[in-house]
This record gives sequence, structure tokens and C-alpha cells, in this order.
Amino acid sequence: MSEWKIKASLFLNYFVFAILLNSSGIAITMVQGNFGVTESAASWIDPWKDISIAIMSFIVSSFIIKLGYKRAMLIALAAVAAACFIIPSLPYFTAIKLLFGIIGCSFALIKMSVYSTIGIITKDSKSHIRFMNFIESFFTVGSMTLFFIFSFFIDNNHPESTSWLKTYYIIGGLAVVAFLLLFASRLDETGAHEGKDETGIAGFFKMFSLFAKPVIIAFICSAFLYVLIEQSLQNFLPTFNNKVLQLPQSLGVQMASILAGSSALGRFLAGIVLKKFHWFYVLLCCLVCAAVMVLVAMPLAANANGSAATGWLSAPLAAYVFPLIGLFLAPVYPSVNSAILSSLPKTQHALMSGLIIVFSAIGGSAGSLITGVIFHSYGGKTAFYFSLIPIVLLIISLFAFNKLYKKQAAL
Repeated sequence: MSEWKIKASLFLNYFVFAILLNSSGIAITMVQGNFGVTESAASWIDPWKDISIAIMSFIVSSFIIKLGYKRAMLIALAAVAAACFIIPSLPYFTAIKLLFGIIGCSFALIKMSVYSTIGIITKDSKSHIRFMNFIESFFTVGSMTLFFIFSFFIDNNHPESTSWLKTYYIIGGLAVVAFLLLFASRLDETGAHEGKDETGIAGFFKMFSLFAKPVIIAFICSAFLYVLIEQSLQNFLPTFNNKVLQLPQSLGVQMASILAGSSALGRFLAGIVLKKFHWFYVLLCCLVCAAVMVLVAMPLAANANGSAATGWLSAPLAAYVFPLIGLFLAPVYPSVNSAILSSLPKTQHALMSGLIIVFSAIGGSAGSLITGVIFHSYGGKTAFYFSLIPIVLLIISLFAFNKLYKKQAAL
């Protein structure tokens, strides 16, 4: 088995989908000028992506082993490549939503296949964890890169221009490269077929039987609230930079990359801190700091005017301060995921992963829609102040989760 080809393909797969998935925030900003839609209408772009992920995850869980991981990834890459090459010729709001529906369905195939393939190509738990971390880090690199790629094609002088859609030609090309690399690789999936009896309707109902455990419900609430916060901020940060801080569109998109960069740094530092301190206390401190960041950054934004900004050095302070919230929010999601998975038997990890994907997608949709409505009705500062409510609820949820987690571990 040509492991280097498989591994390189997995890295490239995640890089491509990091750009595609996180481009929803840029699309939300751009369609408002392109098609004259409101913030609340534009916010539906994200649910098209997230709901597609959730629905496809249900479907995929029942047949992906029979389909084959390699074949599933090839289908996903072919689908997004075709969509990326077509979308610049279809500059319509409905077409944009359909694009993100295709991206969501394809990512469900990719994520489940990539996670399963890692188990095939790694030899032990240590190499599995190490490779998983590399994959997730590469996803963050893609998230940071997309802002600079898209900003190159944005026409600041003509807000109605759809030139930004040409970026998808580049992404489509990357998807083709990933497809060819994976197609040329050999992947032995025979070991994965041992779990074939867990598929179909039986596997579907076993996933939801996990709700009989109170600790699972507390975890789902925590994961849901986290993704709600993360996606609301991530998807509307470019819009916030443009409409509240009055930065030029291309610069506002570029500076949104600070959130991705601070999130990557936050997860790296958390990996060091969590070796010495219990995850609950670390996350509690992080969420308190995240709330403080909102309270500090929003007053700065109230007096900011970046309309004359020509580059990063001339941007208002608020454009730098608020995205640093990612430093404190980012450690939450992987930490609670690790906690819940480590408390369950390994035979239930795949089922739990399915629930994580589904409720993360629902949380992302809820965050985008709620923020879009508040942004449209009350303005961007109020919309971002609103993040304090789910942050407080997440703190309460973590208290419940930690208490139930301790009981689960004691059994």
C-alpha cells in the first residue's frame, strides 16, 4: 500500500474542504452586494451546507463500508470539482446555495472516509493520534489560506461584481489534483469490513440509543453550543469587518484570517496546558476569557472607522482584537470530543462520531441563522454581543457534563 500517496491525498482532501467549507462566511458577505439580499437571507447559505452534512451523515453511515472509503472520497472530490468549475458561470443566489449543499454532502463522505482510513493506515494508537492532529492542523491551514485566495479576486470598487466566484476555478483544480493522487493510490480496506454488521438500519438506531446516557445529552448540548458560537462568529466576521468596522471588502476578508490563526494557536497551546491541568478548569478559564474579549472588543468597534484603511497597518484596533477570541474558544471542541470518546468503549466511537457530525452541523446552522437575523435587525455589534448568551449557557453545560463525566468514569 502506497501510504505516502494516501496520506498526501488525505492532507490535500482536508485542505480543499477547509477552503470550501469556510468560504461560506465570504459568500455570506459577497452575496449581499451581488444580489441585494439581506444579512438574514444570506445566512441561509450556511444551513444549506450544514443540513446537507447532517442528512448525508445519516445516509452514509448505513452504506459507506460497502461503498468503500476510497470510492466515497473519489465521488466527493469529483462532485465538488464539477461544482467549482460550473459555479462561476452561474452567478445566482440559488446556485450559491446549491453549491454549498453539494459541498456539505461531499464533506460528509470525506470526513467519515478520512477518519476511517486513518485507522487503516496507522499502526497503533499513538500514530493514530499523531496523524489525526496533523490532519486537523492542515485543515486550519486551509481555513487561513482561503481568505487570501478569495481577497485577490474581490473587486472593492464594484460591490456588485461576482469576480470572487473565479476563486472556485482554483479550488476545483486542487480538487482534481487530490482526485488524481487518490485514484493512483492503493488502499487495502479489508480490515474495515469487520464492522460491516454495524451498518444499515441497526447501526442507525444504535447511534441514537446512546441518548439513554445522560452524559451524552450533556455532551451534545456542549458541542451544539460551541459550534453555534464558532460558526456565528466565523461566518459573519467578514461582514462585521466590512459593515461595522467599514473596512474595504478584500481587506475585511483578509483580516478575518486572524480568527483562524488564533484558533490554531489556541489548540496548540491547549495541547501543552492540558498535560498539566484538568480539561474542565482549562475550558472554564478559556470561556471566561472569551466573554471578556467580547466585552473589550465591542466598545472598540463602536468608535472604529476603517473606511480609509489601505492595508493591515492602517486597520482599526478592533479588527485585530476581536478575532483573538479564537485563542480561547478553539480548545473547547476537541477537548470535549476527546473527553466523551475516552469515556465510551471503542466499539461505540464510530457511532459517537456520527452524532458529533450531526449535532455540530445543526449547531452551525442555528448559529448562522440567529446571527444573520440579529445582524439584519439590530446591527453587527448587537449580533456579536449576543455571543455572550451561548457562552454563558456553554459554561453551565460544561458544569453538567463534567459532573456526569466523573460519574461515567467511576463506573
